[in-house]
Amino acid sequence: MSANIITGASSYGFGHFLEQTDMVGMLVLLLLMLMSVLSWYLILLKTWQQLRLKAASRSFLTLSSALSTYREAEAFIDRKPATESYGRILEKGVAACRLLQRQDEKRGFDMTVPDDFVSATLHTAIAEEERLRESGLSTLASVGSTAPFLGLLGTVWGIYHALLAISHSGQASLDRIAGPVGEALVMTACGLAVAIPAVLAYNAFVRLNRQWNGELESYAHRVFGVLALGRMQLSPAVVDFAAVEVCQGGRV
Repeated sequence: MSANIITGASSYGFGHFLEQTDMVGMLVLLLLMLMSVLSWYLILLKTWQQLRLKAASRSFLTLSSALSTYREAEAFIDRKPATESYGRILEKGVAACRLLQRQDEKRGFDMTVPDDFVSATLHTAIAEEERLRESGLSTLASVGSTAPFLGLLGTVWGIYHALLAISHSGQASLDRIAGPVGEALVMTACGLAVAIPAVLAYNAFVRLNRQWNGELESYAHRVFGVLALGRMQLSPAVVDFAAVEVCQGGRV
């Protein structure tokens, strides 16, 4: 008796499930496979982007750490175009100051507080960097939230067909039910296998982006000090308040 049970159980498996399932089950499995491929592609791509951006940012901060005046920052940006987040923030801040220095151009209105314009430019630059870094994260969140339910749908559909087959055979013993139902439960495991890496990666990238945004905010404050005061290093340092305004007059 036990040998028959073992022989009957060994005839079931994922291959047997694929043979017995219909188009709905195959479609669910295909969707799970596509979601898995997409999520792992995004995970590897975002990881590579994080490493590349970290290396580029470290190089830029090393080269620009000695800058302490607006003129030095302006010459540095002209000599080395920005290719990463910190450089683009400094570049857009310098561009805002250059725009304020064009007194001969006709304007729609006069600004009484030019520093608000520079501050808004820096905040816009940070928002753009945040948007670039968050691209693809919504897809990971969607995969992580929908894959378990998609796997559950495949399980329910597989159990439904397994029970139909058992009812047609007229035998409802435990050894007849366990195999088909166990096959169907594999779909739930597939859904979890797709969802768990996507959720973990999403949480990790969100945490990294939050820390990165804090660093960009701190750097933007130092850039604002260089543009407004004219003498403040772009690395964390003590501010030299014995400086003159540069953004409006262009003096150092």
